Amino acid sequence: MRWVLGAVGVVLLGRGVVELLPVVADSPLSLGGWLLGGPVLHDVLLAPLVGLGGTVLARVLPAPWRAPVGAGLVVSGVLVLLAVPYLWRAFSGPVTPGLHDRPYPAGLLVALTVVWTAVVVAGLARSRNTRPRRDG
Repeated sequence: MRWVLGAVGVVLLGRGVVELLPVVADSPLSLGGWLLGGPVLHDVLLAPLVGLGGTVLARVLPAPWRAPVGAGLVVSGVLVLLAVPYLWRAFSGPVTPGLHDRPYPAGLLVALTVVWTAVVVAGLARSRNTRPRRDG
């Protein structure tokens, strides 16, 4: 079974290379920027900032709030990453009816509001459950 999966992977890799060749011929520097810039940007800037932010939050936030805030930050990061192409260059590709005529900034704001409302509710619930009770 591994051989079959490996063969399928090699075929798909070859298909990707064939699809990529015209792009390389048109603008090799742009492609190199995308292929090299993303990992370098992640490893040099994003990963250390996330690690530093996580360390700071772990020391600053009370224990019941750490998990909800961490989850909220992860979900917010994913939402922003998914929204960037539509916020940055909303009409860069061929227009699909009903897709590009949406208010993407407002949609992102609503989604982030829902996420952080859930974070606050979860943090308050966890805080309430971890308080010592005084039984009379």
